[in-house]
Amino acid sequence: MAIMNGTFRESVLIPKIGIRSGFFISGLILSVLILIVTYLTLPWLNIHRNSELIVVGCGWLFLTLMFEFSFGLFRGLSFQKIFEAYTFKDGNIWPVVLLVTALAPLMAGWMRG
Repeated sequence: MAIMNGTFRESVLIPKIGIRSGFFISGLILSVLILIVTYLTLPWLNIHRNSELIVVGCGWLFLTLMFEFSFGLFRGLSFQKIFEAYTFKDGNIWPVVLLVTALAPLMAGWMRG
């Protein structure tokens, strides 16, 4: 989802509405997609305790960060350039997306009752 969202952001949103709005809307779209997919797949995970939902969310956050840093380093980016995504620069709300990723299982569990 994140790769498709990034492709959509770079090829459609930013050229049409600019970098600041493109990053912001892209972050919102990705956050909503994460919540929807989590809500739909939560029964498949068969998890009911809040502590387990928190562990899953933290695991997703860890895996996301590992992918982001590994992919950035693979592309030859410096740590400084990678960390720019975590500064809300140019409307980028990536830290909010990461927070949603970590909390998505707990939020979906709450929505499902």
